[in-house]
Amino acid sequence: MAKPEAAAMISVGDDGALDVELNSSLSEIWIDRDLGWLDFNERVLAEALDDRTPLLERAKFLAIFTSNLDEFFMKRVAVLRRAEGPDAARLREQIRNKVIPMLRAQAEYFRNRLVPELAQHAIYLRHWHELTTLQKEEANNSFDTQISAAVTPLIISLAQPFPFLSNLSTSLVFSVDDPVSARHVFGRIKVPANLHQWVQLHSEVGDSEILLVRLHEIIRANLHKLYRGMKLGPVSLVRLSREMEVEDESEQELSLLEQVRQAIRRRRFQPVVRLEFAEGSDPAARALLREHFRLHDQDIYEFSDELDYTSLFEIANLNVCALKDKPWVPVIPPALSNKRQSIFNVMREGDVLLHHPYESFDASVEHFIEAASRDQQTIAIKMTVYRVGDDTPFVKSLIKAAEAGKQVACVIELHARLDEERNLHWASELEKAGAHVDFGVVGLKIHAKTALVVRKESEGIRTYVHIGTGNYHVRTARLYSDVGLLTCDPKITDDVVWLFHYLTGRSDRPDCKTLLVAPTTMRTRFLELVNREIDIARSGRPGRIIAKMNQLEDPQMIQALCDASRAGVSIDLIIRGFCCLKPGVAGQTENIRVRSIIGRFLEHSRIYYFGAGAVNPLDGEFYIGSADWMFRNLSRRIEVITPVLASGPRARLWEILEINLQDRVQGWLLDSKGTYSRPGQPGSTDADFAGTHRELMEIALHEG
Repeated sequence: MAKPEAAAMISVGDDGALDVELNSSLSEIWIDRDLGWLDFNERVLAEALDDRTPLLERAKFLAIFTSNLDEFFMKRVAVLRRAEGPDAARLREQIRNKVIPMLRAQAEYFRNRLVPELAQHAIYLRHWHELTTLQKEEANNSFDTQISAAVTPLIISLAQPFPFLSNLSTSLVFSVDDPVSARHVFGRIKVPANLHQWVQLHSEVGDSEILLVRLHEIIRANLHKLYRGMKLGPVSLVRLSREMEVEDESEQELSLLEQVRQAIRRRRFQPVVRLEFAEGSDPAARALLREHFRLHDQDIYEFSDELDYTSLFEIANLNVCALKDKPWVPVIPPALSNKRQSIFNVMREGDVLLHHPYESFDASVEHFIEAASRDQQTIAIKMTVYRVGDDTPFVKSLIKAAEAGKQVACVIELHARLDEERNLHWASELEKAGAHVDFGVVGLKIHAKTALVVRKESEGIRTYVHIGTGNYHVRTARLYSDVGLLTCDPKITDDVVWLFHYLTGRSDRPDCKTLLVAPTTMRTRFLELVNREIDIARSGRPGRIIAKMNQLEDPQMIQALCDASRAGVSIDLIIRGFCCLKPGVAGQTENIRVRSIIGRFLEHSRIYYFGAGAVNPLDGEFYIGSADWMFRNLSRRIEVITPVLASGPRARLWEILEINLQDRVQGWLLDSKGTYSRPGQPGSTDADFAGTHRELMEIALHEG
């Protein structure tokens, strides 16, 4: 963990510049966001090392840990490499010193625990030297018939351009000597990413057994076939990561669409930020690649076992149900269970709170938009789109609505990182159908999760709204824990109407009275709510704040929480990812508790509760929406937070918060030194509590 005085001196934003100047009074309680994120990923790794996690799910968490780390290097380490000064250099070194022990723990667990335990269940992950003669013959035949055509043998020499190595690609690099010409070069084979990285063999394998060998080892054993007549030297297995951020001031005069297209094309050739080598790599090959990509020693990592643990997603997907989590089928929300009743009739009867993936996203949010697309009384549908996925039913419903003559407006975020191409595609498809496509407000990412349906009813025009904490993405809705609100309450829907006027028009700010909208009113309103709890506590009444989010980093909000803690406000923070605030520091944060829930589902919901001095907690104020308390969310994005006004949904939110706060199974507690620990030790069980996710699954089954 970074020393407080060092961590507080640097706050590097996603664009490589200092986000904000940290108040020196925060130095004692500040945790650097990047080191805090690594703490989060270490908690992900702990899920893989926990015997309570089913065996194939442990393989999945090993893969998730690596996938997370890949993105961290591409995003954050790339930003830090551009930052100048001793603070940034020190932070890069701290990151390396924190990453290496985690990589060692991952490798040790894979080698000494996962592989032997899989073997106990007749799943054998074998190295080439562990195969029998017949199995090697089968693998060689597989190379000749299924693999050889998919690889491209290349030469690295001064006489021709250096071969392109794509982001997150794995390659075999080795010396190649021509015994006739005495010419010495290097060879390179890219391991095809579109083939299975674990190849199943059947020779001398029982009917109930699964034997798998690594694709790159099969290729390595057959290199001589690709370089006939050549003498091959030591083979190095190498993987690289490229910078994800793309900046080019020369493109500012281009249209937004063309800027995004250019950025996508250029991303493939971004600078390399990390080289990873398998153990025993050739020093000459390391020197060659290090020099070519202009890297420092701290950018080079060596692995003792697997080089790319994301291949374990293939292992996790093996069809062995006994070694996985019991399948979960989301229930239909009770309020929507009567298929003969229109969803609009249900919403007129009262607000509906949705909780995914416990309740079906398909039967609620997707159904809301689909029903509107074929409803004769619907005259307009408007949505914000950040990430929707490939096979999205939402865009198909919007296209159907537009083709039926309904007014359709879709505000699409083109800069949703790694989803730019997909969003460009769906923008084009919508425009072809006659929908109005807009790309929002210049300089601000559209991160709000809102959908508006306008109906012409006998009493006049009525609007219906969905506001959520997660994207309109059917796949992640089965994996992420999110909440959403279906409502036709004019106090909320009227604001959503003005929000879309702002997004598609040219007003300087949305005319919203109930919604909290960033970057205009959200920060101010949250600070007012915190300050009100301070006033309540100072008057002798109980002040209470509970905030559930993905990350906490905004210095102004953290300062406000410190002020509230000193005033005696009781504060619970439920933060899955990084938290830049140390709780329990005397005189600063002693009334603040921080916990993180890690488990089967990814905690993604943002829920904010302010007690408002009420005796009954249900009489406090509840808010949900798209924004974390991060500087970028509050100041650089279009975000929407809505109050939850109806009593039923408020009671459900309180139940969710209470379950999170009592979790000693999946919950991790952050202490005043900046260290996380889990009250329920791995290997133990808690007879009274099964963990947040299982508890909520049981509740959903009971109520459904």
